[in-house]
Amino acid sequence: MSGRTTCIVEARMTSSRLPGKVLAEVAGRPLLAHMIARLQRARRLDGIVIATTTNASCDPIVALAQELGVGVFRGSEDDVLGRVLGAAQADGADRIVEVTGDCPLIDPALVDAVVDAFDEGGVDYCSNTLEPSHPRGMDVQVFPAAVLAQVAALTDDPVDREHVSIYIYEHPERYRLRSVRADPPQAPELRLTVDTSEDLALVRAVFETLHPRDPAFTLADILALLHARPELRALNAEITQKAVR
Repeated sequence: MSGRTTCIVEARMTSSRLPGKVLAEVAGRPLLAHMIARLQRARRLDGIVIATTTNASCDPIVALAQELGVGVFRGSEDDVLGRVLGAAQADGADRIVEVTGDCPLIDPALVDAVVDAFDEGGVDYCSNTLEPSHPRGMDVQVFPAAVLAQVAALTDDPVDREHVSIYIYEHPERYRLRSVRADPPQAPELRLTVDTSEDLALVRAVFETLHPRDPAFTLADILALLHARPELRALNAEITQKAVR
């Protein structure tokens, strides 16, 4: 698919489990700044837009986006689907690479791999989350902006509006899906996302260990570190992901 490919990063300050997490300082920078730096290394992205809310609490996110030189769009806190669609339309995106702002360790090579798989054609949605084979926190979803606009017109379900692309992959009879899997699987049981203080402790340890050596460290580097230091892996081992439904 030709056209503009934009990564939309969903980020807000009012997380229920760990408010302000996207701006938590790690290795001298906000988590979200680290995430943007990693996304900027992806070769398949034409642009990056942070989709945040109109709440005054999110003003620091807007300021950070401006400091980093990436796009920013403000919309509804609850209607995340509408916010992401608005961000894509404002940027002139033909397709959306959807990621969430609580995944600061995301590997740009994996972003490129999912975009490449989408580009093989014949699908409306491509991700590495349908059949999880990477750690949580490496989640990448790709779909045309036109498909999301269609979904926006089809559903007002609050769950669909909060979880941007859930309607797409829950309706395989309507949309053609493609799964990107690691073979062999790369520790899908691991949590490399930030939703709790325990998650933040693990991510902080990873950045403080690996970032000074090489800011472009990879998922393989992270897995090697956690294999060598199982006490880090144990930091958030008891945390469970919140159910979508």
